[in-house]
Amino acid sequence: MEAAQDENILNCFIEQQETVILCTASRVTGHFVTKSDDEWSIALSAFVEAVKAYDLKRGSFFNFAKMVIQRRLIDYIRQQKKYRNEITVNPVLFDSDSASDENDHIGYAVTKKSLESHKQESLAFEINAVNEILMDFGFTFFDLIKSSPKAAKTKTACVKAISFCLGDPMVTQVLEKTKLLPVKIIENNTKVPRKIIERHRKYIIAAIVILSGEYQELAEYLRTIREEMKR
Repeated sequence: MEAAQDENILNCFIEQQETVILCTASRVTGHFVTKSDDEWSIALSAFVEAVKAYDLKRGSFFNFAKMVIQRRLIDYIRQQKKYRNEITVNPVLFDSDSASDENDHIGYAVTKKSLESHKQESLAFEINAVNEILMDFGFTFFDLIKSSPKAAKTKTACVKAISFCLGDPMVTQVLEKTKLLPVKIIENNTKVPRKIIERHRKYIIAAIVILSGEYQELAEYLRTIREEMKR
């Protein structure tokens, strides 16, 4: 992007996208964010980070930028909760031998619940972001239930195809521009049967989109693919 190289262009771009930044920040935090809030500064910094880190392989810039903003704000929220918890803990608990295990369990449960809540919010945001991208390919995130491979042998073949695509910039560019999976190129280079590639086309495309983007929560569900790719 030109904005990544030219500060004047970057400033103009930021000014044009202020509404997008503020709306994303408000959606992530769950309250209305203005330019006088700390969340604005964090979201703005994240937006600039996204501009400088973006490349075509990440798909839509705005989806990528929203993901980066979300990540930074969730980190900020977690830090704030951590500090608030530290400040409100009764100092007596650190000195008293009578501090009960029950209190420890309650504190742990509250912290775990908060983290789980953020994790669910993050996952939901990622699903929506990925779904927008997949719709350009003619299907939705929820279509993956039917196209995901079940047999171990088929999964291995799909991982081989996904690994090849992620490792070849030309293939990912073709996929991004045409919104079509280059089946013949994949078949010739991986020896994965065309029938498997076509049958699990949606699964392969979705995995490429997720693993090449900033989708940490969804990527966890594809951990086996990443492990297979490292072998």
